[in-house]
Amino acid sequence: MSSILIIVAGGSASGKTTVVSQMMQNLDPNEVGIICEDNYYNDQSNLSMEERMKTNYDHPNSFDTKLLYSQLKDLLQGKSIKEPVYDFKVHNRKENEFITVEPKKVIILEGILALYDKKIRDLANLKIYVESDSDIRFIRRLERDTVERGRSISFIIKQYLETVKPSHEAYVNPTKRYADIIIPNDVKHDVALDVILSKVKEYIRGI
Repeated sequence: MSSILIIVAGGSASGKTTVVSQMMQNLDPNEVGIICEDNYYNDQSNLSMEERMKTNYDHPNSFDTKLLYSQLKDLLQGKSIKEPVYDFKVHNRKENEFITVEPKKVIILEGILALYDKKIRDLANLKIYVESDSDIRFIRRLERDTVERGRSISFIIKQYLETVKPSHEAYVNPTKRYADIIIPNDVKHDVALDVILSKVKEYIRGI
């Protein structure tokens, strides 16, 4: 099977998942597979919980890029993969738990640093960066991490100031220069979505 790869990158809580969800509403779900970069955080079984909590999860070195690249290549070559599953409550991959992802016409990779690695960028047919105001991103992150990830407000604020914000400025935001399309997610982005869907459908017709 021939496949195309779409990368959706952007800062933490910028609205990447919302954009992907809107794309999925307008595409055949049987033709689209989604890969979450978050699941490719390094295995930290050798570290204590205290050490895991100190990890900078917004730094490129926190990801198992080698595995991600290898599995993306397999998918694009028509092979199924076993995507790891990351547990944010224990800051580590789940042991012996995987998501079986079958090859599809369209593979979407979503993640904060999905545009960082050149080898992965070179696999992509379309590269998207979702941009959002830093205050809005922080508020969204605060709401998400308290509800979905069981984090305390003090921990979220400390993590944001010490690692998330500086890493966004150093590693995440600069990757927007590699994007084909930049979506400003502080306003409605119907036009950008229409352009993206038109391009994706064009790619699908060519497969």
